[in-house]
Amino acid sequence: MSSGAQVLHHLSLRKNSSPRRGVTFKDGRIEWSFVVEERWPDIFAQCRSLGLLVNKSVKQKLLDLDNPVAVLSQAPHIGINKGILDSAKLQLLISRSKETEGQPLEDSMATETAQSTSEQVEKEPDPSLKPDSKQQSEQQKPQQETKPQVGRVIAPINTPEPMAPVRMHGLPDFSLDDFPLAASEVSTDITVHFDITGKSITEGKMNDISSLFNSRLESIRKMIIAGRLPTRHSEIAKLQANRRAFTGFDNIACAIGLINEPRNTKNGHLIFQLEDESAEMTCLVRKSEVDPNPYIQHGLMPDDVIGVSGSFSQSGDLFYVDDLHFPPLNRRQRTSATDAAVSVAFISDIHVGSKTFLAAQWQKMAQWFHTDPLARTIKYLILSGDCVDGVGIYPNQDKELAIPDLYDQYDEFARLLHLLPDWVECIMLPGNHDAVRPAEPQPALEPEIQQAYNTTTFVGNPCDFSLHGVRLLSYHGKSIDDYVAGMRNVTYSNPVQAMREMMTRRHLAPQWGGKTPLSPEPEDNMVISTIPDIFVTGHVHGHACIDFKGTTLVCSSTWQDQTSYQKMLGFQPKPCILTVINLGTHKTASIPFA
Repeated sequence: MSSGAQVLHHLSLRKNSSPRRGVTFKDGRIEWSFVVEERWPDIFAQCRSLGLLVNKSVKQKLLDLDNPVAVLSQAPHIGINKGILDSAKLQLLISRSKETEGQPLEDSMATETAQSTSEQVEKEPDPSLKPDSKQQSEQQKPQQETKPQVGRVIAPINTPEPMAPVRMHGLPDFSLDDFPLAASEVSTDITVHFDITGKSITEGKMNDISSLFNSRLESIRKMIIAGRLPTRHSEIAKLQANRRAFTGFDNIACAIGLINEPRNTKNGHLIFQLEDESAEMTCLVRKSEVDPNPYIQHGLMPDDVIGVSGSFSQSGDLFYVDDLHFPPLNRRQRTSATDAAVSVAFISDIHVGSKTFLAAQWQKMAQWFHTDPLARTIKYLILSGDCVDGVGIYPNQDKELAIPDLYDQYDEFARLLHLLPDWVECIMLPGNHDAVRPAEPQPALEPEIQQAYNTTTFVGNPCDFSLHGVRLLSYHGKSIDDYVAGMRNVTYSNPVQAMREMMTRRHLAPQWGGKTPLSPEPEDNMVISTIPDIFVTGHVHGHACIDFKGTTLVCSSTWQDQTSYQKMLGFQPKPCILTVINLGTHKTASIPFA
């Protein structure tokens, strides 16, 4: 038999016999050594739990013992809990084990450790050296009883200081000092300023549509006039009648109206129709290399209400726009709930009933609510629409549903909300997947669905409300689809830019006939009449929390994994991030659960 065959044959025998010690084979120039250490993982785990470090010599001695784990278990009883485990300490452990279990010592181990221990014994002072007075006074002090220190101290091992956990997803850290008040110490305080529920009176006729746009024009025109226009605005019909007075650069004319058909010309200019109650005129924003206009680059939304200032062309067919005027949006001072500094949390697009609903991450969040100190400050949880996946929302949706019945989806979501602690008050509004009309503004869910929920306030979409005096505007965000399609600076990967554009225009969904169905109410309830302290949307399965001129913009995170449609688009959602804002300090925290 060759040397290699002998080794393989020996290895097969070792698997069956599992001896304790290694065996060495020599074959001329080659030496084969195999050490079987089947028990070492258990021994190493025991040493690690005790904070002990083991060198090679002690490792082998541990392997030679019949019951090394039992020997190591004696370490806490004799004060050996951290540091290097040398032969002297091992001897003490074996002695302790012998006293408790009556196990005999091995002669070789006893001899070696006796020598090692003798070197560690405190030496007698040399009589030839006379200690000074300070040393004599120290020797005369009564010695306190201390545990014997065995072995040489390589380096002091201190108790590790607690470290903050690593923040995932690149989210900013936060301090609990910014969240000072427990939710259980404050009563619920919700004041709804606008909710379409029970107030929709439209019949869907042309008069209703005309009334809607007249209401929008009148509301936003007042906001623009409150700003600084270069001159007094006039009706478009009056300007056209006196166009010769506003030809050239001597006189400047101002008008305010609705934008129709905004587009870029071949030369890069921006052209659109401006319409008010009296007439319509063609406006041109000329491209300038010296002072580029951002709206030429980004575009305008159809049905925007905007002010223009400029002059007419010589022919009078065009109105050359020198400047565009939106409602003023200055930095504001936030309202703070100083006497009720509890927190509000935001999530959206849970999509219960879908096969891609992240149930395990929801359970993780529910457990966090019961155990984390930050969670105890959360008094309100805002659910910004699409809490269930719905039925018949898009073609072949039934193939992607784990719960095919709509009412069963709502019952399951009610069960999931019941996992949260009692101090959390939920505020729930619908989205485009929920069982309400698709036209916005949407009313709250039907009472038949609401009866399965506890500690939940149902509102419409959008909803303007206050929590302890802090103003919030919650909107599901379906019109973000129109902003992505109409403006070149808005993308699904950066949905918070759409929220900035909504605030600039003071309107949530300006485009009629786009991707967002609108209900022609006599009054345009999608106008942002009051600037909120917190503005929150959802819908696009992203996440953001930023400050914009004194308003905190929150794009709520989803609880749904990437869908087949998102895979087709190459869009990666940002799921399972809970956004928390304190109503007293306005400090924010983003907690990931994925």
